[in-house]
Amino acid sequence: MTHAVIAATGLFTPDQSISNAELVQAYNTWAERWNAAHAGQIAEGDVAALTPSSVEFIEKASGIKSRFVLDKAGVLDPDRMAPRIPERGNDELSIMAEMAVAAARQAIQAWGKPVSEIGAVLCAASNMPRPYPALAVEIQQALGIEGFGFDMNVACSSATFGIKTAADFIAGGATKAILMVNPEVCSAHLNFTDRDSHFIFGDVCTAVIVESAETAGPGGWDVLGTRLKTVFSNNIRNNFGFLNRAERASASPASSSEAVGRQTDKLFVQQGRKVFKDVVPMVSDMIVDHAGDLGIEPTGLKRLWLHQANINMNQMIGRKVLGRDPTEQENVIILDDYANTSSAGSIIAFHLHQDGFDPGDTGLICSFGAGYSAGTVFVRKR
Repeated sequence: MTHAVIAATGLFTPDQSISNAELVQAYNTWAERWNAAHAGQIAEGDVAALTPSSVEFIEKASGIKSRFVLDKAGVLDPDRMAPRIPERGNDELSIMAEMAVAAARQAIQAWGKPVSEIGAVLCAASNMPRPYPALAVEIQQALGIEGFGFDMNVACSSATFGIKTAADFIAGGATKAILMVNPEVCSAHLNFTDRDSHFIFGDVCTAVIVESAETAGPGGWDVLGTRLKTVFSNNIRNNFGFLNRAERASASPASSSEAVGRQTDKLFVQQGRKVFKDVVPMVSDMIVDHAGDLGIEPTGLKRLWLHQANINMNQMIGRKVLGRDPTEQENVIILDDYANTSSAGSIIAFHLHQDGFDPGDTGLICSFGAGYSAGTVFVRKR
């Protein structure tokens, strides 16, 4: 059976960034106005006053210091608290396809082969701009790729599920090379008026070319093994969909608490402490078990490229897998600059931090998130 190789990666980063200080200022202004508009209800005890956010709170809770976004002005506007991303016409390239094409072109350039050798496009992300036509097919057309394409959604684990799917297509002989992209406009599904989560996400896109070992040139990474797992949980959820067709309520502080409350479940919501308690042992055990089945000693992994959800989760998973406190080189963190970018996080870490590997060295790409879902991809430097 032909095994797969990660031949090249690419990264699109927006040119706008928001610091924690800027985000806190916008949120606190909004919260102050909301408290003033609901002063009577707060005094009567009918609603609770909103608590201010702070830079210290964000960094302690997450390790995040800034995030890249497509639209900074809309997010920081206290009268809006959401990005302004104009809808494009049907004959225009969609914003997510545009991001994916940029990341893909970088990966293709690094790969050094023509797009005619790519036989499929997988678009794996936490949200899609529409049900159909598939975003992957739009990206396929924009890049001039023959073959087929389809979309996948497994929330923050979408990229590892995409790599697994690509590797299986290659093993089955369906094609010799696959482009897998992860466009994430996380700012569009984040509730910037929720103190507990307003800092979590950023926007970005990653691309991975997965190729058959039979045609791969020198370099790249052998895919030693892939494994997927899902366990249903409501602790991370987003209820927006075509059946409810609910428009987001205005973020104006004068909006009634009832109207705002009806809409918050149409954006990202989570029970953070429950997620931490459930996911850390699930992912740690999955990594160790998968490594054992592959004959890999987990304590000997040279680097972990984990999903960039929360620095405390990543540090604990790293400690459980390696059996000690990992160094910064062993457990890559890009949260401080990029924040949580959903499915793209582990691929950003992998793309930016591949230095110091000799042929034969092993590492792990791992993602985890809503579902719950988790994916492990063990790789070896060629």
